[in-house]
Amino acid sequence: MNIQKSFLPHPAAQAHRLPAHNPAPAELEYGKLYLVATPIGNLEDMTFRAVNTLHSVDWIAAEDTRQTKKLLNHFEISTRLFSYHEHNKMASGERIIDLLKEGQSVALVSDAGTPAVSDPGMEIVEAALAEGLSVIPIPGANAAISALIASGLNTKAFTFLGFLPREKKQLTQTLDQWKNHTETLVLYESPHRIKKTLAAMFEVWGDRRISCGRELTKRHEEWLRGTVASAMDYFANQPPIGEFCLVVEGNLSPEAEQIVGWWEGMQVVEHVKTYMNQGHSKKEAMKLAAGDRGVSKRDLYDQCHEL
Repeated sequence: MNIQKSFLPHPAAQAHRLPAHNPAPAELEYGKLYLVATPIGNLEDMTFRAVNTLHSVDWIAAEDTRQTKKLLNHFEISTRLFSYHEHNKMASGERIIDLLKEGQSVALVSDAGTPAVSDPGMEIVEAALAEGLSVIPIPGANAAISALIASGLNTKAFTFLGFLPREKKQLTQTLDQWKNHTETLVLYESPHRIKKTLAAMFEVWGDRRISCGRELTKRHEEWLRGTVASAMDYFANQPPIGEFCLVVEGNLSPEAEQIVGWWEGMQVVEHVKTYMNQGHSKKEAMKLAAGDRGVSKRDLYDQCHEL
């Protein structure tokens, strides 16, 4: 069992631990995968540790090598670079695993912010851990957290939704899925879709408080705080420009906590099959079912092998 030194299992999990595993000598020489956060706009948000890590690793795997090259040039980093993105993640993922097994270290970076959040980095982290390799986070800038703490909304409990589906039917279904959740909701949106997203939110969620952060940490950073309706009015007259992070108030009505989901009483497989029968892929169905149940998709994975 591969356990990083910083990890201590919860006592309740002891009964489910895998048999002890003594690593072979060669395994001790494996390289490490570093998840390095980069600035989301302002280069001064780059940490000393991030710079040192990018200097010291053998390779950097970047979502967009052209974008990352600008960052590396600014900090005078000459580490070898190759691409790892949505369209080549299978081949590049295998390359990363091979490099790590050869004892070479790899830093994974996204175009901006923290890798493995709303980008293909999640898959390589899963693959590395499955091979018993070490994964080290190098924390730093993150748009979602930055938007949340400056929103003025509840930060004690929140849910990150990433990017919402583009297709209207799936968008409505996703919004309906989170309609009765009481925690603050955080999501990303592009300028050409924000008007449609706000209109869909108003239709499904009603007129809740919202904070719209635009171009965070950049020269034209801007905040719009109010309600969904007031945001719709604002963008009707002011064309949205730049990338947005939306922070939306949860459902604060007392009835929300008393509502029972339509899936209550279903087995996990039946729950996932219901979404698949509605036209969702297995991956999408598992994600929706996990959201209903308030668990991670990984928690459902082992129970859905038969699908």
